[in-house]
Amino acid sequence: MAYPSTRSSISLALALTLLTAGVLTLTGAVTVVRVPEIAAEVEGVIQLPAPSLTGEVSVEEAIASRRSIRSYAHAPLTLQELSQLLWAAQGITDPVRGFRSAPSAGATYPLTVFAAVSEGGVLGLEPGIYEYLPELHGLRLVRRGDFSEEFAEAALGQAWVREAPVCLVIAADYSRTTRVYGERGVRYVHMEAGHVGENIYLQATAMGLGTVAVGAFHDDEVAEILQAGLSPLYIFPVGRVAP
Repeated sequence: MAYPSTRSSISLALALTLLTAGVLTLTGAVTVVRVPEIAAEVEGVIQLPAPSLTGEVSVEEAIASRRSIRSYAHAPLTLQELSQLLWAAQGITDPVRGFRSAPSAGATYPLTVFAAVSEGGVLGLEPGIYEYLPELHGLRLVRRGDFSEEFAEAALGQAWVREAPVCLVIAADYSRTTRVYGERGVRYVHMEAGHVGENIYLQATAMGLGTVAVGAFHDDEVAEILQAGLSPLYIFPVGRVAP
């Protein structure tokens, strides 16, 4: 799905932040920037708080601590936390060349990340399915409403999909990569989804959040919920770790 006007209007604030960051390091336990917990919308795009590029947890510590967490506290995430997770998944790390946080074969970027927000799942954000727009570090509302139950049913009744305040759904447009690499591109798309998934795992771990990679679901049912014409590959429920 192309957004010509969006791609030509990269957020200046994000660009300056990333350009002055120098060498990026995947860290977490994010030094949270205090921002109002209200999503600001401009021309249909909900602007997210700028991601933090420094943290208190090293890459090594995040790797050592990473676990699959399936039990979440009944507490919402903040916009800052959602912002950080989405940036780690697919955020722009080189505004000049458009490179993202996860490697992509030929920089074809076939993946789209959606945030399915439950009722009260993110402070200041209404329930719904949102498409993450990396170039603007923003969200576009795709569908209003809480689809937790629908996603859980599509995922064979997995309770953690239903109970998480947010589910990040990774979906692919294979043609973006296969038109360059032919059938081999299918493998490259799956490899890229793995890169994105591990970024989500490590960022969540570094922030003290829990997540788990869910691959058991009915593809057609998840695709129908998203209504984006893409092939779903992963669901990542995310939440605060239950005590």
